[in-house]
Amino acid sequence: MGTGKSTVAPLLADALGWEFVDMDALIEQRDGRTIREIFSTAGEAYFRRLETELCRELNGWRERVIATGGGTLVNPQNLAIVAPQNVVICLDCDPDVLWQRLSTATDRPMLDAVDARARLSSLLAERAPAYARIPHHIDVTHLSPAETVSAALKIWESVIRDW
Repeated sequence: MGTGKSTVAPLLADALGWEFVDMDALIEQRDGRTIREIFSTAGEAYFRRLETELCRELNGWRERVIATGGGTLVNPQNLAIVAPQNVVICLDCDPDVLWQRLSTATDRPMLDAVDARARLSSLLAERAPAYARIPHHIDVTHLSPAETVSAALKIWESVIRDW
């Protein structure tokens, strides 16, 4: 959340000549509600089920760059679905920079808390072991979107060379 997945992924898709898919946007489109509305009316567990179903569906698609939600790959089942046949990259960012990016956001239901900054810190700590299981990482703290795309392309090229 806040690392720039939805900004970088379409740029990466353009560089590769592939289609871009934003999982959160696709879930919203199919469900007819915003992520915030899904969380408030149906709950996080329902949303996470939608994510898992979409991971299964998207796994068979080729030549697509997919931006997952920040919590999608926290579920080990989702990572097990997508990692074997895809290049999975985690965008990392300094927590203070993330807070600068997210402090005024109103569309982040995972940050709904009296102390949103403390909630962000807690989420990052909770998710750290799951993020560590993701095979490739780019620290985007000081990178522009174009620099992040360049780093992602280098990872992609190194992985496909080994396949």
